[in-house]
Amino acid sequence: MSTFIEKLAQAQRKNRSYLCIGLDIVVSHTPLPIQPYDEPMLPFARAIIEATSDLVCAYKPNLGFYLAEGAAGMVALERIVRLIPPDIPIILDGKFGDFGHTAEAYARGAFEQFRADAVTLSPYIGSDAIRPFLKYADRGAFVLARTGNEHAWELQDLEVEARPAMDDQRAGAPMPRLYEKVALMANRWHAEGPGACGLVVGATAPEEMQRIRALSPQLPFLIPGVGAQGGDLAAAVEFGRTRDGLGPVINASRSVIYASRKADFAEAARAAALQLVEQMRSLGGL
Repeated sequence: MSTFIEKLAQAQRKNRSYLCIGLDIVVSHTPLPIQPYDEPMLPFARAIIEATSDLVCAYKPNLGFYLAEGAAGMVALERIVRLIPPDIPIILDGKFGDFGHTAEAYARGAFEQFRADAVTLSPYIGSDAIRPFLKYADRGAFVLARTGNEHAWELQDLEVEARPAMDDQRAGAPMPRLYEKVALMANRWHAEGPGACGLVVGATAPEEMQRIRALSPQLPFLIPGVGAQGGDLAAAVEFGRTRDGLGPVINASRSVIYASRKADFAEAARAAALQLVEQMRSLGGL
């Protein structure tokens, strides 16, 4: 049984790719040839997966888009994850953030029912939200550190404590930000395991990404924000790699899966994915 880290590394080597495609399916946005289906999420996802599975290192369905379709969406998600080739990791993006029996239930649902290899987690309530997921030795958990949304700074950039004197190399060095504290805590969670702990760092925050990599040299990064959000791909490739050489998981969603809304949508998705992968390869490390 391979671990999440091993499975991710193998997929990156096999496909020479850091690309993760976000399966963020909005029924009203599906291509016109698909919309007449009673349940269009499944055939749309099948076509995207078949067109791109040799170009990715992971797929990331976002739970919110499936919840929005009620029971039909949850059934579609259960079926879609079974379409993904077994050697490609599945990251269930739910940003879970509860504790106790609820966190354990989320973990069972994500890992046992939906067969996810990794999840995304909110650390706001502390380690109680993280450890139930790390009990699964072969799975992974990406903790929100510095996200790329417009108002991420409101909480994530808060100064939280004075730097220890030994770490203060410059007079007047700023106090650490909350996202830096999360990165340091994630180092401990990863070491305690047994599952793998990584960090979510937005490609629209390249300076913060560089600082987080310096603090957490061994943690895998899930990097959203490339594509429609205009994130910094070069920074994602440069700072996304771990000290041991594991590549980043660079996510693109809308720019790939909605590259066309016509009958050629699958071909257009492949072309958009290939363009991103070729850019990643040109930046080195693959």
